[in-house]
Amino acid sequence: MNSRLDHLQPYPFQKLAGLFEGTTANPDFSPVSLHIGEPKHATPEFILQAMTKNLAGLANYPTTLGSASLRNSIAAWLMRRYHLPAINPATEIIPVNGSREALFSFAQAVIDPADQSFAPVIICPNPFYQIYEGAALLAGAQPWFINTVRQTAFAPDFAQIPEDIWLRTRLVYTCSPGNPTGTVMSLAEWQQLFELSDRYGFIIAADECYSEIYTDETCPPTGALEAARHLGRNGFPRLVVFSSLSKRSNVPGMRSGFVAGDAAILKKFLHYRTYHGSAMSPVVQAASEAAWNDEAHVIHNRLLYREKFVAAGAMLAQSLPVSVPPAAFYLWAETPVSDTAFALQLYRDYNVTVLPGSYLARYAHGINPGENFVRIALTPSLADCTEAIRRITCLVSDLKYKHTNHAGKTGTHTLSDQGKP
Repeated sequence: MNSRLDHLQPYPFQKLAGLFEGTTANPDFSPVSLHIGEPKHATPEFILQAMTKNLAGLANYPTTLGSASLRNSIAAWLMRRYHLPAINPATEIIPVNGSREALFSFAQAVIDPADQSFAPVIICPNPFYQIYEGAALLAGAQPWFINTVRQTAFAPDFAQIPEDIWLRTRLVYTCSPGNPTGTVMSLAEWQQLFELSDRYGFIIAADECYSEIYTDETCPPTGALEAARHLGRNGFPRLVVFSSLSKRSNVPGMRSGFVAGDAAILKKFLHYRTYHGSAMSPVVQAASEAAWNDEAHVIHNRLLYREKFVAAGAMLAQSLPVSVPPAAFYLWAETPVSDTAFALQLYRDYNVTVLPGSYLARYAHGINPGENFVRIALTPSLADCTEAIRRITCLVSDLKYKHTNHAGKTGTHTLSDQGKP
């Protein structure tokens, strides 16, 4: 077996299951799960109809490049969404089976095992989507983490990366809007990263799977391709964007997305994918084409999330340091005790599941930037979200009462950093 597999850490949800092992949730409360970023809004009916009407496509092998009509639909959407004058659907777009598999396989295609002159580096934000680290390790590269912390408004500080790391960097993963913080990269930050790419020659993999979930309908997040165009970077040099229908159109089970950008890089990636065996089903292609061609359902989807952010954000802000992010569907809330202890007691006492922030990050440069935070996914219904936030505020009150009532006493029954009562 590949020895690099031994370097992979358990996935965050595996860690969470281990944390809860042996603990029974309070049966007086109905369970509410806010730990996983799985959309729960209904899949639009017209997408379901497009899929069922094209079931005959199951009789055909799909091509790796996908149908011309799907790529044309994606190109048209990119031009509408990001004000691009043009994008070539034949050379600058590849449909993929969700952004996750493409983000992983892209690193395998980028890192050159024949280059033994130094250990290659892949830079990732921290906290981060765990696929970035796994992709780096299995490609034989060293992950190098940029801590995103409250002091920098959870934005990546590229100035913290030393010269010797830049010289070894072959790939940089970005996530804007960010998971778990919802932070959106500014045009100035994109310009800085593009200039670094020009200087050191690395490729940028821009994860934009949350790009269509944002709180201000008049101010959509700037995308990487859009930033490149504003800065006169014709042809999107060394830039590949990864997008998905999962969050935008509430079809996580359809596994449909695309990559777009530098045609020379995508030509190589397409060649890799013909061997990788990851062509999209013709049935899914037909449904995806329908989804990219419609925007009304996406606007409605954002409205549902906006209602939850307004209600839940206001409630939670009365108890915990938290602010409503500009995009994505998470609240990144600071906890009064360790994040694991908070998540465990919330599950045990109130039957609400959230994800400890430390499980989404790694200890790097002296800290784990996810410690003392929890990620709250506002994916269930408005009623379930507000009920869960109400219970969270009750837990915070419980913790404050215990702290006040037992301050200075020895032998007090408190929560440890290991999350055990």
